[in-house]
Amino acid sequence: MNNIALGRYIPGDSIIHRLDPRIKICCMLLLLITIFIPTGFYGYLLISGISLLALSIAKLSISFVLKALRPMMIMMIMLMVINILVVKTGNVLINIYGFEIYDGAVFQTLYIFIRLVLMILITTILTATTKPLDLTLGIEDLLEPFARFKVPAHEIAMMISIAIRFIPTLIEETQRIMKAQASRGVDLQEGKFKEKIMAILSLIVPLFVSSFQRAEDLANAMEARGYVPDAKRTRYKQLHVRVSDIFVLALVFMILAGMIVMAIIL
Repeated sequence: MNNIALGRYIPGDSIIHRLDPRIKICCMLLLLITIFIPTGFYGYLLISGISLLALSIAKLSISFVLKALRPMMIMMIMLMVINILVVKTGNVLINIYGFEIYDGAVFQTLYIFIRLVLMILITTILTATTKPLDLTLGIEDLLEPFARFKVPAHEIAMMISIAIRFIPTLIEETQRIMKAQASRGVDLQEGKFKEKIMAILSLIVPLFVSSFQRAEDLANAMEARGYVPDAKRTRYKQLHVRVSDIFVLALVFMILAGMIVMAIIL
């Protein structure tokens, strides 16, 4: 469990740890928007520097982020390979036995890779510096204005919080099932394509069964404790926005505005 970083909270007393969770969620969303502003590599370099600065202020190590990236590497590699094979824009960069790789595909693949890494980095900083309970309260407060449109703010916040909480658990469960299947002779790396498909099915089926069992146990536990979604409830912990929170939010807005200006100029 110590090797799992995605969705894991790291206790600390940094400035980012002490920020209001609502402000941190808003800052995360604004920074995610800046990632998709077409500013080229200069913009990505700026966002990377800001993200690494936030990582340093939060007293989180680079190795912690690399652990969060590790479960996503297979998906990222698959997306990059598909992108290189499909995109046919720009000039021919490499020609291997009639198979052509274009420079436009390479640059677009780099953009996708950098965007995914930055997205994981920013979200990891949020989840690593925010307690699950504070994250739930923050999401609920941000969704509260939509209650007049019959949006179940509390239920959505609870679902998101539970989903984030169970990411490390599901990863750990996947590793346990892989070791159990390997001890029974299932090879997830070698063999023909059909054998690999069957090996993956032997991993997915017990993972789904285990996930549904955990969900049922959690639902029974919540019902046993008298949890009613529609009931009005009070809070022991109240969230308060401070001057430092407003300053950080204004700073992130300035970064977003600067990225928009950079995209217009470039």
